[in-house]
Amino acid sequence: MTQHEDRKTILHFAYGADMNPQQIAERCSWAKPVAVARLPDHALSFHGHSDTWDGGEEAAVPRPGQDLYGVVYRLSLSDADSLDAAQGVRLNGTGGYFHVPAEVIGLDGIRWSVVLHRKDVLREFRCPSRDYLDFIVAGAEFHGLPQTYVDSLRRTATRAARYPVPRRALEQFRILATSSCAC
Repeated sequence: MTQHEDRKTILHFAYGADMNPQQIAERCSWAKPVAVARLPDHALSFHGHSDTWDGGEEAAVPRPGQDLYGVVYRLSLSDADSLDAAQGVRLNGTGGYFHVPAEVIGLDGIRWSVVLHRKDVLREFRCPSRDYLDFIVAGAEFHGLPQTYVDSLRRTATRAARYPVPRRALEQFRILATSSCAC
């Protein structure tokens, strides 16, 4: 990739459902996985409520001594905007998530400067639905995250969804209703 092309992309660290190739393909037309990496002193937790998955929503939370594993994607700028819209990121800071610059460490020791989505307000802890956690685990397995980490994900407490999930039509409506041009 040339330096000029590199300026037209960003590196995004996905640590939850966006690791799943099905979801990232639905949200981004040009997402390229470039590394499996870890965010030191953080963990995956679930807070608030996801109507799409009927359970807690993923959140990266500070946890000294723990590692949050995920996938570093190279995204086009338009795909980054699409991903922001899907996660409810707003330029004015009123969305459910916001951008956080971070440094993650690849399995090979290479350090990557990335952007990740962090939940704005955690609200109460809530177990994810079993289907949501299975979707996250499938993404982790697909990208070859460390087996010990995948096993720890599987041990996460879950709850049964009260309705068929994922509720994709609702999510797509929310994305369209809240999208704005960052022109």
